[in-house]
Amino acid sequence: MKTRSRLGVTVVAAITAATLAGCSSASSTNSGPAASGTTAAPAGSAAAAAFPVMVTAANGAVTIKSRPARIVSLSPTLTEDLYAVGAGKQVVAVDQDSNYPAGVPKTSLSGLTPNVEAIARYAPGLVVASQNSGGLVSGMTKLGIPVLIEPAVGTLDGAYAQIDQIGQATGHAAQSAQVVAGMKQQIAADVSKAGTAHKGATYYWELSASPFYSAASSTFIGQVVGLFGLKNIADAASKPADGGYPQLTQEYIVKARPQIIFLADNQPASGGQSPAVVAKRPGWSVIPAVENHEIIGLNDDVASRWGPRLPQLVGAIATAVEQAPTP
Repeated sequence: MKTRSRLGVTVVAAITAATLAGCSSASSTNSGPAASGTTAAPAGSAAAAAFPVMVTAANGAVTIKSRPARIVSLSPTLTEDLYAVGAGKQVVAVDQDSNYPAGVPKTSLSGLTPNVEAIARYAPGLVVASQNSGGLVSGMTKLGIPVLIEPAVGTLDGAYAQIDQIGQATGHAAQSAQVVAGMKQQIAADVSKAGTAHKGATYYWELSASPFYSAASSTFIGQVVGLFGLKNIADAASKPADGGYPQLTQEYIVKARPQIIFLADNQPASGGQSPAVVAKRPGWSVIPAVENHEIIGLNDDVASRWGPRLPQLVGAIATAVEQAPTP
């Protein structure tokens, strides 16, 4: 979500839930074609691998008549999903923000302002996107090309379900089930290893600086960090109108004295707010996270794409929690 949010998928715009779901910091492109959801049968069963398959995505029930040999992805998160479940060889084009895994067939296609004609040139049997903008669904439907709209998820279970859906839609139900099982196992292990000694420790999740935006506990990120029992300083400032992403002042953050600071604007394309930069902010030296060197620079892509690399994000949080002083 960060055209960062790039999140994904630019800073303030990327702070919406959809933006926060899968944007990228890289920007190089290719212009030409490269080489190739949700109700489903039990993963791994013969029925799950058979076509036609009907997937109930955000744009309703979508029937995929045959295993798609050519797939276009207009979302960095969904691109990662496709490759994780084993559908990478079927992907013929990805949007300009998709940069993982290495070697994806990157193009100048946009998920924010999709061009139906440009997408159709790749002769896809399936298009996946995080939002239905620019008449994407109607335009593709007129051409007989199925589209799955898979927005930024709101929960871990939603992330798992989305991966399962991508597996079902592409003929990789068994692999998607394995991916989800592995994610659940690794996340559970990291949460367990971190223990409960730091329950109640306060944290600040920074999405951007100048202005400062954060993520409250009601958001996907807040729920993930909540697995460790931490207390979010943004909650007291969050209002319904901000959708869980409140704008904070420096004075508010300093007064809240978070014990851990997570930076999702750490990479150059997202603002370059490194731990060293944060430590030098005027007045921030009194914050416990600064005093104790508990400022965690995250991989911004991993922090904003809620797909198969979620265990990496949870692992980074777990490490920070384990190293933090007890409350």
